[in-house]
Amino acid sequence: MMVLYKDIVQEQDLIVEQKRRSEKYDYIKVDFNQVDTMNSNGWQLVKKYKTFVKFRKEKLISDDEAFENQIWLLFFKLGFTYLNKGRKFILPYSEKDGSTKQIDVFAADDESALIVECKAANTLEKKVSFKTEIEALGGRKQGIIQAVKKLFSNKKLKVGFIFATKNYAISSQDKERMSDFGIIHFDEDVLTYYDELYNHLGLATRYQLLGNIFAGQKIPEMHNVVPAIEGEMGKQIYYSFSIEPDKLLKLGFVLHHDKANKNEMPAYQRIIKKSRLKAVQEYINGGGFFPNSIIINIVSKKELRFDKANLQDEKSLSKIGLLYLPQEYKSVYIIDGQHRLYGYSNSQWKQKNTIPVVAFVNLKLTDQIKMFMDINENQKAVPKNLRTTLEANLLWDAKDYNDRRKAISSRIAQKLGEDKNSALYGRIITGENSSTPMMSITLDYISKSLKSTNFYNIYKNNVLIKDGTIDKGCVEDTYDTLYRLLLSLFDVMETLLHEDWDKGTNDEKAVICNTFIYAYIRIFSDIIDYLIKYKNINVKGSRIDDIVDIMNPYLNAVAIKIEGLSGEEREGFRKQYGRVGDNKLWRTLQLELHKNYQDFNPDGMEEFWKNNSMRYNEEAYKLIMKIELKIKEKVISALKKKYGENWLRQGCPKDVYDNANKLASDKNYTIKDGEPLALPEDQLHLIEYRDIMIYSSNWSELFENVFSQPTIKGDKKKKTEWLQKLNTIRNKNAHTYSITEEEYEFLLEISKWLLGE
Repeated sequence: MMVLYKDIVQEQDLIVEQKRRSEKYDYIKVDFNQVDTMNSNGWQLVKKYKTFVKFRKEKLISDDEAFENQIWLLFFKLGFTYLNKGRKFILPYSEKDGSTKQIDVFAADDESALIVECKAANTLEKKVSFKTEIEALGGRKQGIIQAVKKLFSNKKLKVGFIFATKNYAISSQDKERMSDFGIIHFDEDVLTYYDELYNHLGLATRYQLLGNIFAGQKIPEMHNVVPAIEGEMGKQIYYSFSIEPDKLLKLGFVLHHDKANKNEMPAYQRIIKKSRLKAVQEYINGGGFFPNSIIINIVSKKELRFDKANLQDEKSLSKIGLLYLPQEYKSVYIIDGQHRLYGYSNSQWKQKNTIPVVAFVNLKLTDQIKMFMDINENQKAVPKNLRTTLEANLLWDAKDYNDRRKAISSRIAQKLGEDKNSALYGRIITGENSSTPMMSITLDYISKSLKSTNFYNIYKNNVLIKDGTIDKGCVEDTYDTLYRLLLSLFDVMETLLHEDWDKGTNDEKAVICNTFIYAYIRIFSDIIDYLIKYKNINVKGSRIDDIVDIMNPYLNAVAIKIEGLSGEEREGFRKQYGRVGDNKLWRTLQLELHKNYQDFNPDGMEEFWKNNSMRYNEEAYKLIMKIELKIKEKVISALKKKYGENWLRQGCPKDVYDNANKLASDKNYTIKDGEPLALPEDQLHLIEYRDIMIYSSNWSELFENVFSQPTIKGDKKKKTEWLQKLNTIRNKNAHTYSITEEEYEFLLEISKWLLGE
């Protein structure tokens, strides 16, 4: 290596630089007479020696430097043998005028070199343009490549360029610029993914990294010919062959369902499990092997070359020959068998053994997903979140137009959680992440919420029967329009509710959770319905910004209502799970808009509040207590008259008898001295009286004439169904459930018939 590039370190110097970058503290040695000064300046004493004292202080470094160190240390862990020293590494990009470019992170090995420009912020920054920086890097790209190849003239290096950002929402324009210049974008999600993958795969993570950076580029000096059998299965041509794991590791790529692969849709593989991989590696290193095939999809821009052998069995459908694999990074997608393959990555056998492979060619993405799901159907269940995402991709071009709308909803849900420009970034559970107070919204809930709106067209047998307010008929156009609209509307809500927007569900004042998201989405749709019907707004023909501006006063009224809710009220909405809680908050917001705009009166709002005002609750529960007491009196009286003192044992089903005695026994075990004993007859539940009524001959002999609901025909079960309904109403929570007018009328009817009131 040229002495001129002393700022590239290797071997032992590399270890020294690694320790410097990973060290959290600065250390200093001082005389004993300087101890007080060091303490007063914030230094921490580490140890006292005979002739000096050692102190340390946490390093104060900028966000940019910390981010550069994170990337540098990742490349070090991944086994790159040449890395830059310090922050002043310079490369020339023009021999004519000697112009140079400062490189934040440089990494190289025997096959590749990486040039990284880093940008970091302390908090999330939106609407930032990196046009100048991207164009500057792109414009100097060829010169830098020549400089790297000259520097490593004895190696055939591939050079990759990375624009790395932390806490920046990258605009679509900047993404296009990077794509045009062949620059890869890494953000903190990508780096976290590789760090986590390293914890599972170790050095094999390099294969994923290089596959991403050099996708489609030729792998130097790779022998790509394998003996193979060509066959047909399910109308798909496939090849069966054996190959050294080392080759397949370089060609292969696994689409892990992770934020890092959010643009690689559909990413269907679950992240590799460290414990499982370790077990596989130990098994392989111990001489074990797996006879079952790894399933792959070969992606090739041109038809694969397959030279058939001269000698064939003419009666066989299969053909033998030589298959020429693509000599390109990321040309093979691993559908099944990632643990078996990566188990060889750190093994002495990766170049000495071969593994069996079944290879399909240029499978459609939907076919890859179906194959993955079919293979895993009887193995470990595919997580619901992942299944929702995969099904969305399967339904994107579905024959049923309504199914396509489901796909739009799922994709919107995914994007809202992964787009740094979204007010819901990091709040939606994506991939295989677990729920946390800050990340509590499920993909399924957003999809369900969108399905409940009037945004989408509705079809019957693929014939349009109702126009959606946003739907443009085309899946791509509808998705694009609706996503941009929701992105803007949630941005407005974040601004209006900024004091509480970042609170997690462990805070009673939180305004982000499934229930609130459902209410927001439904009220967005209601406002748009109102604008179309009463304000003659042409929503489909308007710009997104114009629609949002028109909606602002209504959104402001919604936000004021939410701000006015106490912490206890907000928590109450969140704890009313299911449709009750969702509808209650949504309808509350509707009612608030109705108070501000009298002609705002969505379908079902008046009926909902008629049935949810709790105006019948107090009287209804009084009636229930009276009815229950009357039932108890009549049932026990009739049983005692027929069976005497043993009425409970002889007149009740065994399970009812056992339960009543157990409940009484449990209570009597804990009572205090002097308190009356609990009686089994007082432990009978309301619904158990029905079981007693229809038990054995009780119905015909004792209860048919007493408890048959008038006008109801049928057998004893049919005639006592009223007791089931009564029990359901009785068990509703009086503090949260509102007795409906229909339920109250039912109670009045029972009371009039049974109590004579």
